[in-house]
Amino acid sequence: MVSSDSPFSSTTRSPVPKLSNSFTTRIFSDVAGDITIVVDGESFLLHKFPLVSRSGKIRKLVADAKDSNNSKLELLNLPGGPPAFELAMKFCYGMNFEITTVNVAHLRCAAEYLEMTEDYRQENLIARTETYLNEVVLQSLDKSVEVLSTCEMLPPPIAEEVGIVSRCVEAIAMNACKEQLVSGLSRLDCDGDESTELKSSCLEWWIEDLSVLGIEFYQRVVCAMARSGVRPDSVTASLMHYAQASLKGVGKCQIWNPARMKSSPTMAENDQRTIVETLVILLPTEKTSSIPLNFLFGMLRMAIMVDATIACKLEIERRIAFRLEMASLDDLLIPSIQTGDSLFDVDTIHRILVNFLQRIEDEDYEDCGYESEGLGSPGHGSLLKVGRLIDSYLAEIAPDPYLSLQKFIAMIEILPYYSRVIDDGLYRAIDIYMKAHPMLTEHECKKLCKFIDCQKLSQDACNHAAQNERLPVQMSVRVLYCEQLRLKNALSGSSGDGFLSQRISSGVPSAAMSPRDNYASLRRENRELKLEISRMRVRLSELEKEQVFMKQGMMDKSGNGKTFFTSLSKGIGRIAIFSGQTGGKRQKSSRKSRGSEGKTGRSRRHSVS
Repeated sequence: MVSSDSPFSSTTRSPVPKLSNSFTTRIFSDVAGDITIVVDGESFLLHKFPLVSRSGKIRKLVADAKDSNNSKLELLNLPGGPPAFELAMKFCYGMNFEITTVNVAHLRCAAEYLEMTEDYRQENLIARTETYLNEVVLQSLDKSVEVLSTCEMLPPPIAEEVGIVSRCVEAIAMNACKEQLVSGLSRLDCDGDESTELKSSCLEWWIEDLSVLGIEFYQRVVCAMARSGVRPDSVTASLMHYAQASLKGVGKCQIWNPARMKSSPTMAENDQRTIVETLVILLPTEKTSSIPLNFLFGMLRMAIMVDATIACKLEIERRIAFRLEMASLDDLLIPSIQTGDSLFDVDTIHRILVNFLQRIEDEDYEDCGYESEGLGSPGHGSLLKVGRLIDSYLAEIAPDPYLSLQKFIAMIEILPYYSRVIDDGLYRAIDIYMKAHPMLTEHECKKLCKFIDCQKLSQDACNHAAQNERLPVQMSVRVLYCEQLRLKNALSGSSGDGFLSQRISSGVPSAAMSPRDNYASLRRENRELKLEISRMRVRLSELEKEQVFMKQGMMDKSGNGKTFFTSLSKGIGRIAIFSGQTGGKRQKSSRKSRGSEGKTGRSRRHSVS
């Protein structure tokens, strides 16, 4: 609070009663009021002399009044209304009152309206409020935010004309930059502290203060911060806090009552839509900015619930697709708010996948060298992660009785074949869908099963598929045929080497092809080779598990130790198929004649189990 002897207060010997007819007669008992001023329906009985000596507008109105004895004036659209006018009149009478962050904006605009300039009296109300703004408000971030929040209750033209809004916005941005430097030093001090809460509290404390602003002023503040050089991560943290404070509990009724979306939106829903769309526009565009993926999915859910514009939802989907490989299954489970539709919003996830694949394709074209297509290629690794994620997503939405076959197939076929090392997850999702939709025709079941590559199924999945009565007969035959090929390869010791050689030989670029086609063909064959190597690794892990089982059986049946030692050596010989050591081929051929019968029996026992 400002003391009575400060430059932001006005003193008199009289107390501070309410400004009314009783107040004026009590102060000036010997002088009756000679002018009545009406502000928004509230009348004030006052005296002309103290008013016309400081207010140019009242002086002009009094001069133009016809009845000079007891005139009555009405002030229309006075900023701040009767409270601001009462404070201005107290200033004219020389009464004591405080200029604070709560009333300074109203007082400044009321003084502008009443023309209380230096032309009529030195240190008039405009000068006094300007001094407080420049020396107190604009020097502090939190005070600037408080004053800016009070400007939301003022008519926009007058607040903009006197420059309060623009000056407060720039002051907040400038002080935020100062706080950023201070927080950098505080970060160093807090790094050695064990308390995480203390570390977070000493950084960007102003983020919470900005949540009191309306979305229009908040947008101007964030844009000013971006121009001033505030860190993108600080801007992101502020956006997240503002969204949590402003959109708390949005859409709860829409989730459980989708029919409500048919009615016309209320004013509150329109405000929420404006907030969501504005926050999406304000998201930092720098690649270095790390926007949490769960926040983007939360904003996408909000955008769907409040029926934001298509451009807004597409922008969020594009940002999510840029880091889709980091998403979790819970992130993808977006409830559908459309009546009669599936339980989950499959169309949105499909669009995100389209953007993700387009990003992978663009990154591949940007890579000019072949070294980027190695086993550690970031693009291929991201594709494998997304493939596993989508398989889990398909298994989660498959039990939905309202999920159409067309949408389910669209989610399956959008991913390329090389995005899956093994098809166990895809097989599980398709099996769940056929179990939850028993009315599927045989043709539709065949249409689903054609997406499963039996050569990419693990031993356990093949055993399950061979006994699965829901699968078409053709699918069961394909599974058994692939199992036979697998056993044959295991006995011969080739393990798909011929298949690899065939792939490699077919990938030799033709001289008639253009250089770009040759490059694309080589990239495609490179992906196939990596996929085959991944399959080999999976098969190797299965063989290692089989070796462990064999060793356990040897320990359980100690009486037949010689037989188990022989089986163990044969199992190690099978693992040597993938080791690539010198002499491995000679060892396999020497064991082939001796162990063919034992291998056949052991493989059959494994397939039955």
